[in-house]
Parts: sequence; structure tokens; C-alpha cells
Amino acid sequence: MIHVAVEQCLPGDLLVVATNSPSTDGLFGELFATALAQRGVRGVVLASGVRDVADLREMRFPAWSTAVSAQGSVKATPGAVNVPVVLGGQVVQPGDVVLGDDDGVMVVPRADVPRALTAAQARIDKEAASREAFRNGELGLDRYGLRSRLPDLGIEYLSHEEWVKES
Repeated sequence: MIHVAVEQCLPGDLLVVATNSPSTDGLFGELFATALAQRGVRGVVLASGVRDVADLREMRFPAWSTAVSAQGSVKATPGAVNVPVVLGGQVVQPGDVVLGDDDGVMVVPRADVPRALTAAQARIDKEAASREAFRNGELGLDRYGLRSRLPDLGIEYLSHEEWVKES
């Protein structure tokens, strides 16, 4: 069914593949990536295995999977294309926005994209401010208001200066 899905993909798409039962077989590899890249597809997310990892890396074709396996699969299993699937416990609808980087993959329902963009920009701004504060010597204990919460967590905290005095 991945062959059917490849034909349905449009430039800018990201192919999402799930199986009806758990599978770690390498359902996707360099040949599929070549076909998808030719069609302008940006990457693939699989609830199964991937193979030809070195080739995919060399091609710079993004692929996220639950396993890596040289074991392929048969080409005669029926399935469905452009239907909701479940990956990582989350329902992915056709047309949802799928984002991935070296840390993982997330799905944003199409209707939630404006809200997600606003929240993402707020997070970027907050992290930039924290990064600058850390560069200026501020500690996370103070920036995040953790110092005052330590006693509530049962932690007897000694600052570096207090520790030096007691030693």
C-alpha cells in the first residue's frame, strides 16, 4: 500500500505510514525515498521499521521510524490510503501538519495550526530570553523560581557560599 500512497503524494507532503499490527520490519528504504523525493515529498514517518539508513542520510531524506531493520515486507498486503492512522498513540488525519527534527515528531491538527504557531513563537522568545539570562550568569534556580520551592520538596539547600563556610 505504500506504493499506492506514493502515487497520491504531492510536493510538500510528508508520508505517514502505520500498520494494522505492530511491525518492526523495514517497510521503507532508499528506493521509496528516491520515488518520494522525485515527487517533492519532504519525508516519511513510519510506525514500523526503516532500512537503508546510510543511504537515506546521504540523500538527506528525513525518515522517522520506530525501528531499523533490513527485513523487508511483502507487496501484496491490502491497506488504505488517506485515512486516519494512529502513531505513538496519537490520531493523525490526512492533511494534519507533521513536524519533525532530531528530537522526534509531532502532529498538529490542521485547525490548530494558527494557535500552534503562536505558542511556538512564544516558546522561542521565552527560550531566547532564558539563553541570554544564562549567558549573563543568571541561574535556572532563580530564573524559574525554583530556589524558594526547594524546602517544599524536602530539600535542604545550601548555596555555594554557605557550603564553603560549613566545609
